[in-house]
Amino acid sequence: MTPAPLLEVENIQVAYGDVQVLHGISLQVQQGEIVTLLGSNGAGKTTTLRAIAGLRPARAGAIKYQGASLSARAASHRAQMGIALVPEGRDLWAQLTVQENLELGAYAKSARPKAAASLDRVFTLFPRLRERRRQLAGSLSGGEQQMCAIGRALMIEPKVLMLDEPSLGLAPIIVEQVFAVIRQLHSAGITILLVEQNLKKALDVADRGYVVETGQIKIQGSCAELSANEAIRAAYLGL
Repeated sequence: MTPAPLLEVENIQVAYGDVQVLHGISLQVQQGEIVTLLGSNGAGKTTTLRAIAGLRPARAGAIKYQGASLSARAASHRAQMGIALVPEGRDLWAQLTVQENLELGAYAKSARPKAAASLDRVFTLFPRLRERRRQLAGSLSGGEQQMCAIGRALMIEPKVLMLDEPSLGLAPIIVEQVFAVIRQLHSAGITILLVEQNLKKALDVADRGYVVETGQIKIQGSCAELSANEAIRAAYLGL
């Protein structure tokens, strides 16, 4: 028997004002998986992550975590439950130090007592952040800012880590480092939902994927199946 999914999205519809962006997205993420959302810009991938995090309300449908509905849960409560989002563009507090940004990641009541230990774990994962701990976040390089954004999300000890375009704007060598970190976090038991513009990297690291087009899931399958799909290879991989 297939175990119940850790995270389940059922036919959600999301709009920005009068513009509907998601037209019935459904997906599942099992405990311990890396699942990737693929698709062109504007397809609805970021909106899906924001809806799961509680930053954008769904007009219809359901989002369940560990079998329980999240519809009445605020974003802050979802974070306390173990759902963390690393947003596209990082969204750091530029005028605060690296350490202050990380410590603010432990704002959830459940995370505060363990903030010191969590901070040490983040510094162990990202030694560069320990070196830059007193530096303003806005003065970091793009790669260092991405490390800080991921580290901030890890401060709540997430069970589900959602990453929105983690390699965006980074040099190839830094992209390799970011994906090495994703693999390391996965090996540590964190379930990951990944939106990534580098589709080859995403398909290489993930277990399964969903292709999103105009707010709907068009294709789903294992990453091996998606990589072999001629339509996907032509439309998204340029092959």
